[in-house]
Parts: sequence; C-alpha cells; structure tokens
Amino acid sequence: MKKAEIQSITNVGSGLTIDQAARQKRYFISMMIRTACFVLTVVLPSPYRWIALIGALTLPYIAVIAANAGRETIKKDAVFAPRQKRLT
Repeated sequence: MKKAEIQSITNVGSGLTIDQAARQKRYFISMMIRTACFVLTVVLPSPYRWIALIGALTLPYIAVIAANAGRETIKKDAVFAPRQKRLT
C-alpha cells in the first residue's frame, strides 16, 4: 500500500486573489506605458515617433500574454513522455 504524499507548505502556490491582483497590476502598468507611447507618438519628432507607435500597437498583445501567464505552471512530472517500444 502506498503512503499518501504529504504536501509541504512551501510547495503551495499563492492564493487566487493575490495572483489576480498581481496580474491586474502588471496589466495596468503595461497599459499606462501604452498610453505614454501614444502621447509620445504625438510629441516626438519623426524617427522616434514610429518607434513609439510600434510600441503602442504591440504592447496590448504583450500585456495580455503577461496577464494570462498566471497559475498555469508546468510541473516536471506533468510532461508527457511516450514509452518507447523495445526491439527484441
């Protein structure tokens, strides 16, 4: 008979509300940077204007990816490794 695996308190992840608050904070900060990029697009001269515009257009994608990368961590044991057939 197998013994039940005991979870250590150090292995437990952060709570859901703490995790959501951290993701919301990261998203808010990235959207403020995006707003600053839009303002800089109007204020800066031509070569720098395009860099700020590219930042303003690509930042939402990066912000959504960063905000959604939360609790779904892949554990080492969860990786699928198919068994190899033995040649006899």
